[in-house]
Amino acid sequence: MAKVVLITKVNPTYDDLPEERYHFPRTYLNAIQQAVGDWAIYYEPRRTSAELSSRGGRMAYFATARITHVEPDSSTPDHFYAYVTDFLEFERYVPFREGEHYYESALRRSDGGTSKGMFGRAVRPIPDQEYDLILRAGFATLLLHSNEAPTREIAPGLEEEPSVFERPIIERVVARPFRDAAFSRLVKSAYGDTCAITGLKIINGGGRSEVQAAHIRPVASKGPDSVRNGLALSGTIHWMFDRGLISIDDDYSILTAQGRVPDTLERLIRPERCIATPSQAEFRPHPQFLKFHRDHVFKG
Repeated sequence: MAKVVLITKVNPTYDDLPEERYHFPRTYLNAIQQAVGDWAIYYEPRRTSAELSSRGGRMAYFATARITHVEPDSSTPDHFYAYVTDFLEFERYVPFREGEHYYESALRRSDGGTSKGMFGRAVRPIPDQEYDLILRAGFATLLLHSNEAPTREIAPGLEEEPSVFERPIIERVVARPFRDAAFSRLVKSAYGDTCAITGLKIINGGGRSEVQAAHIRPVASKGPDSVRNGLALSGTIHWMFDRGLISIDDDYSILTAQGRVPDTLERLIRPERCIATPSQAEFRPHPQFLKFHRDHVFKG
């Protein structure tokens, strides 16, 4: 097995949905097959589409996921899909270069410049230690405050080792408590700590937002921990959304289950009857997750 960097755009030329699949030509088949069962890092380039004039990409590593298997694309010759699980977005975008440091050493030429040849490859192998450094940079704040690292148990009669044992970085970030914390922080930030359905922003006496991060496609139904699969909702609205009393259409209009939502709660919904979406397009709910909620959760 070997870890890889996968390049994807906001408006991809290929049929990518980073939370679930990566679409690629035969050129990269061997590299991705070697990564099956191991982890990938997603990188978004400057261009947001195939157009040479397009700009606005994050130019940063933004998420990780584990590759589970590869299947041929039945509709496009010599193309394949790499399917992933355990997708998790970083709390901080990580640029490929900070100062003189390149997170991927293969991108640096001997003269200190950037290798355009390597940078142009859509799939690149990455050593374990460089993958770990990107994860640590992407989750720096959460890892600093995380209590997920236990100390090693010492057998009776032995002296305690001078260093504290820390689980490998990937074991920490895939743990459910860590993922929940990362997802919550990202979703609340994307929505400005404001309920997408009511438009209410309530900050408690301790200065913390009362809004909650809700999965559109539930975790129990393999919903990913992606901002595009999330909504910032107040507690009552979150409860109603999870039970299918409220849903969202593809145009972001708000749907309510007929005869199931009391008038007092109907009046809390934004007058526009449309959710307040994040200003950044890459954080807005993805149609595929919204459709799942309407098809499998909504009682309308």
